[in-house]
Amino acid sequence: VKPDKKEEVTASANYKTYCATCHGEKVEMFVDRFWKHGSKKESLIASISNGWTDAGMPAWKEVLKPTEIEALSEYILNGIEEGKKFRFSDKPTSNIFQQEDLTLKLDTIASGLQNPWGLAFLPNNEMIINDRNGMMYRVSADKIKTKITGVPEVLAEGQGGLLDVILHPKYSENSLIYFSYSLAKKQGDSVVSTTAIMRAKLVGNTLTEQKNIFVAFPYFKSQYHYGSRLQFDKAGFLFFTVGERGKENINPQDLSSDCGKIHRIKDDGSIPKDNPFVKNRKARPSIYSWGHRNPQGMVIHPETGVIWETEHGPRGGDELNIVKPKTNYGWPVISYGINYNGKPITNLTEKVGMAQPQHYWIPSIGPSGTTFINNDIYKGWKGNLLVGSLRFKYLNRVVIENNKVVKEEILLKNIGRLRDVKIGNDGYIYVAVEEPGFVFRLVPQ
Repeated sequence: VKPDKKEEVTASANYKTYCATCHGEKVEMFVDRFWKHGSKKESLIASISNGWTDAGMPAWKEVLKPTEIEALSEYILNGIEEGKKFRFSDKPTSNIFQQEDLTLKLDTIASGLQNPWGLAFLPNNEMIINDRNGMMYRVSADKIKTKITGVPEVLAEGQGGLLDVILHPKYSENSLIYFSYSLAKKQGDSVVSTTAIMRAKLVGNTLTEQKNIFVAFPYFKSQYHYGSRLQFDKAGFLFFTVGERGKENINPQDLSSDCGKIHRIKDDGSIPKDNPFVKNRKARPSIYSWGHRNPQGMVIHPETGVIWETEHGPRGGDELNIVKPKTNYGWPVISYGINYNGKPITNLTEKVGMAQPQHYWIPSIGPSGTTFINNDIYKGWKGNLLVGSLRFKYLNRVVIENNKVVKEEILLKNIGRLRDVKIGNDGYIYVAVEEPGFVFRLVPQ
């Protein structure tokens, strides 16, 4: 039996009515499912028709006509194919990448790294690289890599370690750098950790005058979702992200916890007087926005000063947000993702009082480092947003108009887990990829 055109049109409506509550609103989510009873069309038709009572799957053959079930099965299979478009099996065979508008050449700046997490650019075309394993390097203009000493001990386990790094806006005067890391301590017989921000002076290849200017409260045994991106705005305030540490039912909506938040402090760690919750005794005074999951990308637009942030959803529902003060971004009350076990986290994708993302990705791309192109070196790309994909190992070029995503292009297919992307002092794009760890400069040909 073949579905007619009317029933093909209603397949989407039937999915939203009968399937979305348990399987998520976006049919593309099925690309991430484990198919216990088969994923071929005939298997889907049988599952939808007869159900799987023991697993909580009802039979729909008394509700939907055979042609409707046929159309619904095809609709799900089309969603699976749509979700597969991000997967690339072919590894690069050269350092030249032909993109839609440009040809890019990879210039290797640093190798012999493990997990380069954060990049910062010093004067004289030098660079700082933070490797998650706890090593910090200074790379000279002629690509000589030197270890920086004086780095604190970090918990380089799980997703923790030495994370982002940024220079003070007046670095040429004070030589101050800031970096995030996972700080551990003993608690009874266990090790607990948190996200910490350290300020230090870089003297030659040594850190001096080290001081933790922020330590997130509370500590947890979990070793993931540290967040950790850093950005200075034009007024000299330091913004940074702290993940919810995998405690979605505890931290993101709780203003007495630093976790699952974006924070704003002064360069010495003190609290700005106009922070949103500075007068709320039950809230942490550094909080700027809340309801975040694991924000691993953040950039301040070089012209508008608007804060853009990317954060990991669970399975699906990675988000691109514009960050505004005293705004709740909804996790885990609203989400476009599902849990890792395939079950819904929430039936809500929107709620009054909670901000919607500017854009979201299904399936999850694992967004990390994020930056804007602020020059004309890459013809036609000025103003575009770049987002690294950890999961699918590419660089995403995002075209934005009126704060809305209007186009995306996949760059550097299968280059590796792309952890960070920055614009250097020379105007070129620099990317950091993991395991094995490299830092590349992208040179248009």
